[in-house]
Amino acid sequence: MMDLWKWEAEGPAKAVMVLVHSAYEHHMKYAWLIEQWRASGFHVIMGDLPGHGRGIPGSKPHNEAFSDYEKSVEQAIAVALENELPVFVLGHGLGATIAMNVLSGKAFPIAGVVLSSPWLHLLKTPSVLTSAFSNLGSLRIDHALKIEDLTSNPESIESESGDPFYRTVVTMGWYRELHAYMKKSISAKRHFPDIPVMVQTAGNDRVADKSYAKRWLHDRQLGHFSYKEWTGCSHDLFLEQQREEIFAANHSFVKDALRLVGYVVN
Repeated sequence: MMDLWKWEAEGPAKAVMVLVHSAYEHHMKYAWLIEQWRASGFHVIMGDLPGHGRGIPGSKPHNEAFSDYEKSVEQAIAVALENELPVFVLGHGLGATIAMNVLSGKAFPIAGVVLSSPWLHLLKTPSVLTSAFSNLGSLRIDHALKIEDLTSNPESIESESGDPFYRTVVTMGWYRELHAYMKKSISAKRHFPDIPVMVQTAGNDRVADKSYAKRWLHDRQLGHFSYKEWTGCSHDLFLEQQREEIFAANHSFVKDALRLVGYVVN
């Protein structure tokens, strides 16, 4: 379970947005995005995934169970549904992958989902990965995802560098589970609800292979979906210089999804 925070919409709320962050990071990194949704009339629900954020020793490697990540997202969705408003989920990176699996595993009455740069196949992997270490589940390795891997925006690089709560050291066991989790996520046999889905990827993503996200969306055969590749952008779209345009596209998609369930939105 995780501690959850709720940010109230500015003015009457249209819906509730559940945000799910990626691996190694925390909710404070999403302050700009939270304010954008609030200003657009959405309550926002978010928390730090298990093993992430404040209060975690900086020397502790990530070794959390992925089932605990899923339980935390299920908890956030359940809290959002208590508002008796349409609920959307927006997940980034590993957060998008967790959202995929949660929605595949349980029938939540949500209005739609935005999946941003999902981790389905990684391009950047830890440098120390050999078969000799394959059975050493407790071995510590550094995924070494630097801020420069996530964004090309100089302002974001300056503001995010030195974040004391951003930790990329994991155990080999965690990393093996990550790969099994990604493989499970792209299985065409897994049921996914026929809800509005937007998948967005970065044209210059050096972290995750965007072709897997596009293939995942194609294999779902959904009634209402959108795919957008942001040319020239790096992995973390919400840190990029184009983030206002990116948010506007996300907001437009969500408004269309609200209209599908009978809401009149401006």
